Amino acid sequence: PPPERQINLSNIRAGAIARRAAQGQPDTKDIPDEPWAFQAREFLRKKLIGKEVCFTVEIKTAIGREYGMVYLGKDTAGENIAESLVNEGLATVRREGIRGNNPEQARLCELEDQAKASKKGMWSEGGGTHTIRDLKYTIENPRNFVDSSHQKPVNAIIEHVRDGSVVRALLLPDYYLVTVMLSGVKCPTFKREADGTETPEPFAAEAKFFTESRLLQRDVQIILESCHNQIILGTILHPNGNITELLLKEGFARCVDWSMAVYTQGAEKLRAAERSAKERKVRIWKDYVAPTANLDQKDRQFVAKVMQVINADALVVKLNSGEYKTIHLSSIRPPRNEGEEKNKDKDKRFRPLYDIPYMFEAREFLRKKLIGKKVNVTVDYIRAATGPGEGTPAFSERTCATVTIGGINIAEALVSKGLATVIRYRQDDDQRSSHYDELLAAEARAIKNGKGLHSKKEVPIHRVADISGETQKAKQFLPFLQRAGRSEAVVEYVFSGSRLKLYMPKETCLITFLLAGIECPRSSRNTPGGVQVAEPFSDEAMLFTKELVLQREVEVEVENMDKAGNFIGWLHIEGVNLSVALVENALSKVHFTAERSAYYKALVSAEDACRQKKEKIWANYEEKPVEEVVHLSEEKERVANYRPVFVTEIADTLHFYAQDVETGAQLESLMETMRAEIAAHPPVEGSYAARRGDYCLAKFADGEWYRARVEKVESPAKVHVFYIDYGNREVVSSTRLAAMPPAFGTRTLPAQATEYTFAFIQVPQDEDARADVVDCVVRDIQNSQCLLNVEYSGATCPHVTIQFGDTKDDVGLGLVKEGLVMVDVRKEKHLQKIVSVKKQSLNSSFSHQLNIWRYGDFRADDADEFGYRR
Repeated sequence: PPPERQINLSNIRAGAIARRAAQGQPDTKDIPDEPWAFQAREFLRKKLIGKEVCFTVEIKTAIGREYGMVYLGKDTAGENIAESLVNEGLATVRREGIRGNNPEQARLCELEDQAKASKKGMWSEGGGTHTIRDLKYTIENPRNFVDSSHQKPVNAIIEHVRDGSVVRALLLPDYYLVTVMLSGVKCPTFKREADGTETPEPFAAEAKFFTESRLLQRDVQIILESCHNQIILGTILHPNGNITELLLKEGFARCVDWSMAVYTQGAEKLRAAERSAKERKVRIWKDYVAPTANLDQKDRQFVAKVMQVINADALVVKLNSGEYKTIHLSSIRPPRNEGEEKNKDKDKRFRPLYDIPYMFEAREFLRKKLIGKKVNVTVDYIRAATGPGEGTPAFSERTCATVTIGGINIAEALVSKGLATVIRYRQDDDQRSSHYDELLAAEARAIKNGKGLHSKKEVPIHRVADISGETQKAKQFLPFLQRAGRSEAVVEYVFSGSRLKLYMPKETCLITFLLAGIECPRSSRNTPGGVQVAEPFSDEAMLFTKELVLQREVEVEVENMDKAGNFIGWLHIEGVNLSVALVENALSKVHFTAERSAYYKALVSAEDACRQKKEKIWANYEEKPVEEVVHLSEEKERVANYRPVFVTEIADTLHFYAQDVETGAQLESLMETMRAEIAAHPPVEGSYAARRGDYCLAKFADGEWYRARVEKVESPAKVHVFYIDYGNREVVSSTRLAAMPPAFGTRTLPAQATEYTFAFIQVPQDEDARADVVDCVVRDIQNSQCLLNVEYSGATCPHVTIQFGDTKDDVGLGLVKEGLVMVDVRKEKHLQKIVSVKKQSLNSSFSHQLNIWRYGDFRADDADEFGYRR
């Protein structure tokens, strides 16, 4: 700062401004303003502050006080300030020291006489006193005073600058004198030593001059923003700008977290101004080194795909290069238990994710929002590795960053839901989030609204049973999981390509799950005999599984379990069967146990394709020469293996539906249980939304519920359903439908109605003739027990012969004898015997001109036209 000089105006005297009694000196008293002292000061302030002046020194006393004249402008030709004061009646002339030959003094006397005659200023009658109240001593509750201003700008005069960020201000029009500290910033200060001397911190004098030269005795506006420990926080606005932002931009101040929260002009502006000073390394930042200064731009900011959420404050992301990187969310702390280490010692099965309140909710929030999504990562700082200290664990080096998706700062969202807290730093600690103020604001909102960790309610408890490797528990769960069909699960951990740990939300348990139907390369593992070496491509298989399913929501079909209590089955994610996907990518072989499954064809075809391409695990595969085997064609015999069935429905095409008598008891038991459960928990009418192909429950005309499949949805009032246990169809309103509980699904008991058609029978094309046949069959066998034998397969269903349950007579043969149908002549040799019997019966009915033959043989004329063949 440049040097200062105090000039006292010669030959005049103005009233003294009020002074407060010196602290610590009880015998001193407050001295009030002398009359017209404040007006004189204001007159000079408005005329001179910020203007260029010229001065002359006439006398310098022994104690160094200088007396002289001050002129407005560059030289003595300007306005004489002493004369102006006397002329306005704001000062008196010291006549006792006047020398007669001094024209300047004579001029002052003359001006004073004129002012007296004009009754100007102090020569007027009364007035001239001002009461200036020091807020520190006159207001009991400064907080209420600040609140009463409603954060609206108040006119003020800056009376004194203590340091760059603390001033004394006179608030107008009430003349309150207050001390104001600038919100959000702090300048270097003057430390007062024990002996009363002041020692400036680096750049303290410069910062003070910067503020003083711009604001001292200027007319400004102040926004009183808060009151902290009797200190008023505010923002000073000058027509030329905001001093708070200017101090930061010029490197005279640093941001302060505790008062930043009350700054009303936008905290991001202050951070940006500070960032600008840091980048330019000006003044207090001359030795500043940015936390990410040693990182390339591409390492500071990048887009990555989230692969895993680690607890609640860290993510594993995949970079464009394919590399995996662990990112910690800047400046936040996940939920934690006090005395967490002690808990670990007491309980070896302590599981942070489920045992620490709100840890699971925080992890789930991040998992649902981020897994598999692309995010923007901005690295804020690298926290160096720390060794283990007393009571503190060791931490490896951490990359801390701000992660955003769709413009949303994930850390801020987490904090605002009360699922994490914000770390508080030392003022000089620069290793923090680039959006630290938003995090603090989000935490304040969460506390105010009592969210999550800040809630007064009872903490959520997650009682999750871990049945991994618990054989007895697994045995109890197995039948339930088998009956459930497809169950929802979340993949918690991937041990290898085909071995996973799953969390079952509905059952609230953790299980180890092995993929069925495949043989995956084994990873390295410790065994009693030493370390087992990893098989080729085991790591690739594990990575493939991780990328596809880790922490994703999946569906699993449990088929069985092994001796160690691990469940075996199929895992599906978004329509992809993981077993098939591993085989398709040449990372697994098909295991012989897959032959019994519905996925065997898909597995084998995928394996064949990879084998031919010689990819990955098939790279060294050599095909074995196929030995030629001469098959001796054996004549197949007709097998008559009649089994009892119950015919439930006959269609217009003479196709019919039948139930196996053997499984009838199972069906009755299932129906009883199902109806009892529905009676206990009736479905909400209209709550079921029908979709084509879905299995559901439907209420039949008899008022009972049956299992059904949706075949077509015309509208909510017209849903076509097929009763899977009886074979009949119906169009119903969706209000008569309900969701099918998994315990009564087709995995528990397959659909009981199987479609068949008559073997060796050709149905007439004529509608009346066909109707006669159907009526006859309905009369004979519908809702009755018969014996059925499959003769050969057809395009849509098996062709069978059916016998009456009591007489064992062939129903189809009876239709031929009565002349209701014709014979479908089959060419297979092993069927010729039964075909010939049917032909004889046909000839008999033809000769007696029964039913369709009553007008003779219609087949000869225009046979094609009538749709008949001989």
